Amino acid sequence: MADISDALRPMGRPRLYEQVIERLREYVSGAGLGIGDRLPAERDLAQRLGVSRASVKQAIVVLEVQGLVEVRHGGGTYLAKGTLDVEPVERLVERRRRLPDVLDAREAVETKLAELAAERRTTADLDSLEAALDFMRDEIAEGADGAEGDRRFHSAVAAAAHSAMLADFMRSIAEPVAESRTESLRQPGRPPRSLRQHLAIFDAIGRGDGRRAAAAMRRHLRSVAEVRLLTWDPDDEPR
Repeated sequence: MADISDALRPMGRPRLYEQVIERLREYVSGAGLGIGDRLPAERDLAQRLGVSRASVKQAIVVLEVQGLVEVRHGGGTYLAKGTLDVEPVERLVERRRRLPDVLDAREAVETKLAELAAERRTTADLDSLEAALDFMRDEIAEGADGAEGDRRFHSAVAAAAHSAMLADFMRSIAEPVAESRTESLRQPGRPPRSLRQHLAIFDAIGRGDGRRAAAAMRRHLRSVAEVRLLTWDPDDEPR
């Protein structure tokens, strides 16, 4: 039986910046703003909402972390999506907590997979890698982030390594890997950069150069690790 005192635990207080985010969401929807439109300046928002500028800034950071806005230093804040439908902050906090471990695992395993792929790939493997790159290229050309093509490429690298145990391990962490992929590809300008890095990996695998393939994969995964989420402090609540 649950401890009845738990029912009288202290009630949580909504973070002020979460309330600011909700007001911004209503504003964007009501004003009919869309991708590329600029939000009012932080100073104006703070004045109109009756909150500190620090609270507005933290709200903008949370929106930026989720890829919903793009902050151009000295140039304002612009919508990157058509709405400001945000994830719960608690979910962001949990993902931020586990992301470093996922990235460490990816670098340790996927660099080895790339090396093995260069040494063991077949003609059919190279065809699968090329098809994944073509798919990602088409996705990006159509305005998407290329996530499915990215997934197909990394799966094709794992298959080309012909290591059943490493492939099983990658399947076991597929969900957190997908989260890291989403986090990376929603960074401004990241999809075409990721595609270029995939092309470098493919070139090394095609040449049968294991050392070069591993180095190209390592560079790519360290780029994947450069996400706004990891620099965000969820406890930095303005007073």
